[in-house]
Amino acid sequence: MPLQINDVAPDFTAASTEGPLHFYEWAGDSWVVFFSHPKDFTPVCTTELGTVARMKPEFDKRGVKLLGLSVDPVDNHAKWSLDIAETQGTAPNFPMIGDTDLAVAKAYGMLPADTAGTSEGRTPANNATVRNVFIIGPDKTIKLMIAYPMTTGRNFDEILRVIDSMQLTAKHKVATPANWKQGGDVIITPAVSNEDAATLFPGFTTHKPYLRTTKQPS
Repeated sequence: MPLQINDVAPDFTAASTEGPLHFYEWAGDSWVVFFSHPKDFTPVCTTELGTVARMKPEFDKRGVKLLGLSVDPVDNHAKWSLDIAETQGTAPNFPMIGDTDLAVAKAYGMLPADTAGTSEGRTPANNATVRNVFIIGPDKTIKLMIAYPMTTGRNFDEILRVIDSMQLTAKHKVATPANWKQGGDVIITPAVSNEDAATLFPGFTTHKPYLRTTKQPS
């Protein structure tokens, strides 16, 4: 069965640019953004890795660890990082997994389980489905999955927005509406009675019995 939201994220051990990486041990109690690439030295991915490196302080502020993967050897990642630094201004400052045996891509459903061989000889087109973002919570469950085509660069501002929403809604009995941003009004979840809402969210607004909004909890 393919992975779904709320499934436990598969654990793994893999080579990375920062040495052998045992995923659960490395993740600890942090949130994790795990994002994958079909091949080293690909143009869209080059811009993405530089963008994430520049934005790392924003992820750090939220207690989020960054983890990249590319279906190529770690030695290639080191060479690619020089190009990323030259063209994007910042080299990757987080671990990048080398998934030469395709094991992690298969475990996360990015390649079919019966895919034969190794990364050698595979092209970006062969690996086009290795373009996912997984947000994994401290409980090691998958909170979000997004798959991107190779021709569309990922929007990491949106990924930060989603993290803000998920971290907020994990602490409070609220949900966030369409296009919500930090500081915007939020929705009180249906499981909260009006009586409890009056205590938890004084002054809340009822639009419909099922749609009640309030100021963002601090």
